[in-house]
Amino acid sequence: MKNSTRFLSFLQSFLSPEKVAQAVKNAGYQDTSRQFSVHWLLEFWTLSAVHRWKSYRSGADLAESTGLKAAHYSRISTKAAEVPYTVFKELFHLLVSQKNRRFRRQLAFPKELLLLDSTTVTVGETRLPWAPYHGKKAGIKLHVALRETEHLPEKVVETTGSLHDGPISEQLVHPDFIMIMDRAYGKIERLDRFKTSNQSYVVRLRDNVYLHQPRALRRHPSEDSGVIRDISCQLGTPQNRSQERHRVVVFNDYEGREIRVATDLMEVSGEQIAQMYKARWAVEVFFRWIKQNLNVPTLFGTTENAVYGQLYGALIAYVILKNLFESAKMNVPKHVDLSFIRFFRLFLTEQLPVEWRIAMQQDHFLSSVFHQHKFT
Repeated sequence: MKNSTRFLSFLQSFLSPEKVAQAVKNAGYQDTSRQFSVHWLLEFWTLSAVHRWKSYRSGADLAESTGLKAAHYSRISTKAAEVPYTVFKELFHLLVSQKNRRFRRQLAFPKELLLLDSTTVTVGETRLPWAPYHGKKAGIKLHVALRETEHLPEKVVETTGSLHDGPISEQLVHPDFIMIMDRAYGKIERLDRFKTSNQSYVVRLRDNVYLHQPRALRRHPSEDSGVIRDISCQLGTPQNRSQERHRVVVFNDYEGREIRVATDLMEVSGEQIAQMYKARWAVEVFFRWIKQNLNVPTLFGTTENAVYGQLYGALIAYVILKNLFESAKMNVPKHVDLSFIRFFRLFLTEQLPVEWRIAMQQDHFLSSVFHQHKFT
C-alpha cells in the first residue's frame, strides 16, 4: 500500500486536480460526482496499469488496499464508459510536454531522432464491434512517436486496428526531429513531400522499390563498416516514380539481412545513417515494456472511452515511472545503479535501496515546488 499511495502522490504532483479539472472542462464533460470524479478514475487507470489488474471487478476489490476510495465494479465501468477519453489523452500530452525536455543528453546526430511505429491490441470481434480488424478479431492501434534520447513518447494517436500506419504518420512528424520509420511509412509521394518540406527522415524501403538512375556518393568507409552501397537516385517505376532524388544507403543489420533506407541527410556518413535506423529498435522495446509490465493487452471495457481511457492511463503511468527513474538515477551513486525494469519491480515490492528512495523524495519535493511556481 505504501508505494501505491506514494505513486498517487507523484501522480498528483505531475497532474494536479486543477489540471485534471481543466482537461475535463476542455472536453465539455460535466463531472457531477464528487466521490468518484474524473480525477479518481485517472488514479484508477494508472494504478490498474502499475499493478496489472485484470478487470473492473479485480480493480474494485483491490482499490481500497492501494489508497483509492472503494467503489463497486459496475460503477467504475459506468464511469469509464461515460468520461471522454480525450480527457486522458490531453493529460498525457500535457505531461509529456512538461517532462520530455528535462533530461537532455548530448546528441550524436544533427538532430534528435523521433522513432515512429504502432502496436496493435486485439480481442474477439464481439468485444469491440466498432473496431474490426482481421478475421474474427477486433483491435485498436496506438501510433507512437518516441524520442530516442529519453525513450519517452512525444505524441500518440489512437485508431482502430484496420487503419494503415502511413497516413497516421502525417500527424506525428515534427520538423525539429529526424523521423525514423519502417517500411509501412515509405510511400514514395510521402518521401517527396518530406524532402520538399525540409522534414528530415530515414525510412526503410520495401524490397521491391526500384532505384532509378543511381549515382554513387563519395564516402570514406571504416574497416568495420556494414554499409554496402551509398547512392542518390529516384525511387520507383515510370508508373510511380519520385519527383525528387533521394539518398539511399544499403547496409547489413545485426542478423546479416540487407536493409535499404531512403534519407534526405547528405552531411552525415552512411554508417551514421545505418545507426539512426538501427536506433528504431527502441520503439519496439517500448511497446514490449508497456505490454509486459503495464497491462496494456488486458482491456477492461468495450466502449471507445473505456478502451482508450485505459490505454492513455497506462501511458501516463509509464511517463511518471520513467521520469521518477531518470531523475533519481542522476542522484544515486553508481554502486546502486539499477535498470528501469529492476527499478520498477523493486518500487512495486517496496525494496528500493535507501539511496533511491531518498533521491526520489528529493526530486518529488523539487518537482512540486517547480509546478506550483509555474502553473499556479
